[in-house]
Amino acid sequence: MNAPNAVARAERAALADLLLEVGPTAPTLCGGWDARDLAAHIVLRERRPDAAGGILLGVLKTRMERVQAALAGQPWEQLVATLREGPPSWSPVRMPAVDAQVNTIEFFVHHEDVRRGGADWTPRALDEATVETLWKHAATTGKFLARACPVGVLLAPGDGPAAGSIVRVRAGIPEVTLVGPVGEIVLSLFGRVTQGLEIQGPASARDAFLAYPR
Repeated sequence: MNAPNAVARAERAALADLLLEVGPTAPTLCGGWDARDLAAHIVLRERRPDAAGGILLGVLKTRMERVQAALAGQPWEQLVATLREGPPSWSPVRMPAVDAQVNTIEFFVHHEDVRRGGADWTPRALDEATVETLWKHAATTGKFLARACPVGVLLAPGDGPAAGSIVRVRAGIPEVTLVGPVGEIVLSLFGRVTQGLEIQGPASARDAFLAYPR
């Protein structure tokens, strides 16, 4: 994996394969969405900038939901093929460095949203290159995601090049420390179901971390 966006590309392809395997009505971890809703969200994010602003801006939410519903109404194989193809030629995300920055964690998390949406799943054994790449983005993403967290947040990866280190992504007292594999740390920052992750700290701080809206 030499290209900066190698992990993003691999996760995109794996997600597309899995979507075809599980079908459009498969459950996901993403806000009550099924697989069709999640695929439509990704396509909207990449191909409809006129509506994608609704992801962050409430004033555009109604338009976003309308466009996303229209995308979700496409034939399933067509929708997944569009997701697999990626952004259009005019998008700056076509540049490998930009793709790496905006899609590495996005596609890892959404891949796991589908993998872990059902009752029967186990964590993947991630290769070293994937762990290293996820960790490169984890601290920056963590600072953004934890900005509204009412307690301090520290990351203590158990694998990858930073194993044994501690990185603070949110200052605050009390605080929690997320100890475990990098992939599980990333997923916990997004509020996803994790396995093999230890959240250290006072019970009240752990509860606050798990409950705050991402």
